Amino acid sequence: MTLSEVNAAPVAEIVQALGGVFENAPWVAERAAGGRPYDTVEALHAGMMAAVRMAPEGQQLAFLRQHPELGGAAARAGQMTEHSIAEQQALGLNALAEERAAEIERLNAEYTKTFGFPFIICVSRHTRASIISQFVRRLDNTADVERRQALDEIGLITRLRLVALVEGPGMPVTVGALSTHVLDTARGRPASGVPVALYEIDGEQAIPIVQTLTNADGRTDAPLMSGGPVRIGHYELQFSVGGLLSSGGRGFLDVIPVRFGITDAEAHYHVPLLVSPFAYSTYLGS
Repeated sequence: MTLSEVNAAPVAEIVQALGGVFENAPWVAERAAGGRPYDTVEALHAGMMAAVRMAPEGQQLAFLRQHPELGGAAARAGQMTEHSIAEQQALGLNALAEERAAEIERLNAEYTKTFGFPFIICVSRHTRASIISQFVRRLDNTADVERRQALDEIGLITRLRLVALVEGPGMPVTVGALSTHVLDTARGRPASGVPVALYEIDGEQAIPIVQTLTNADGRTDAPLMSGGPVRIGHYELQFSVGGLLSSGGRGFLDVIPVRFGITDAEAHYHVPLLVSPFAYSTYLGS
């Protein structure tokens, strides 16, 4: 729908179109409809979040309890809302290795026992390792702090869901990117044809994400990550510069690894490499 259509449509039509944005809670769309017209999509989302935050404590708690556990039996069986199924499957939470599944099951049980509702996080903004880290960190929160944190995460989840359904002015920022640029400083020109590989780092495991080559401008034809949030976590870029530097016996560098962390899922991270036969440097670019 366009935002203009949202502002003009009957309430029942709004509930039918947007009732699934908030997990099992079509009443959020119904209450937010009373705040129309909205000037921006961001204001529409704020109106929906206000409906949740202003709900009576019992209804708010019941709403939190309706969310599925991460990587739980419902995730493995696909027994969740369509939104949650897609979000958890995109991160592989429906098909975890036995050890990781047991770890998440233990954390789920401890969290629910502590706070009375499932652990809620915007999985589209995190790697699996980051989710485990957040799980552990948030178990130390007080009940009041954690309820606010859960609502904040619901805001991030529903923001992504809403922008997929409504078009209009003032769209919330939901997209980040990761890019790179390789420069041959010895020759004073972009380095073309350099193999670049990106890995997600999960403990001792390096999980391949993309492999590509630099073009004539020393860049990749497309960003290494884009189209949505860039998942918060740890990564490694590997630049195979041996072929670039080996002509005439120049240099001793072969594969240059650059490890870095992403902490802002909606930011553009640019990681250039400046390389010569005997040295290299990198930095957070713009």
